[in-house]
Amino acid sequence: MWYQKFVPLQKKTYLCTFVLFSNFFMPFDPLTYDKQDLQNALQVLRNGGVILYPTDTIWGLGCDATNPQAVERIFRIKQREDAKSMLVLLDAPGKIQGYVSQIPDMAWELLEVSEGQKPLTIIYPQAKNLAPNIVAEDGSVGIRITGEIFSKALCQQLKRPIVSTSANISGQPSPACFEQISQAIKEQVDYICLFRQEEQEAKQSSSIIKIDINNVIQIIRP
Repeated sequence: MWYQKFVPLQKKTYLCTFVLFSNFFMPFDPLTYDKQDLQNALQVLRNGGVILYPTDTIWGLGCDATNPQAVERIFRIKQREDAKSMLVLLDAPGKIQGYVSQIPDMAWELLEVSEGQKPLTIIYPQAKNLAPNIVAEDGSVGIRITGEIFSKALCQQLKRPIVSTSANISGQPSPACFEQISQAIKEQVDYICLFRQEEQEAKQSSSIIKIDINNVIQIIRP
């Protein structure tokens, strides 16, 4: 299929097409979170623990993305091979350079056109300053800029990227809301965030685009 091919992304027309795929997703409607809930989650992250938390997409398992022991725990919780990398969240595009050696020029354009649309994860080459077991075998890492207020505040106050991977056992369906998360997952984390637990609206995963240093992209998930 067309989206499985490597495509040289040099024309604005493609960027417009990508937006058309995503523009039916409305910007996130912020709510108010309990500050103590946030602080509880931060304490666990700082201590190398694992949290279950809401993101700009589906609920996720999270930890400090610079802590290899914490990352390994998430692999064990998900019963997932550590050869499969996981993405991380940041709160601002300006922080990407702290974790990617050289950011492809086209990445900035993709971030710009996706703003306010469906959340976008970009897989960047030449990852750095992250736990080795979160980086793919080819040296790449998936990063998403979260606009959701709770996960954004977590990243801001932790001052490090946070792992974000679906809250399910590997191979099982990703839960679309908190109610669908299995007890087996809940029992293995160190803290379950309270914010957004009551929401019944089904969330969807982000789009994923991989981009190399030469601005050649591969659409992994539209």
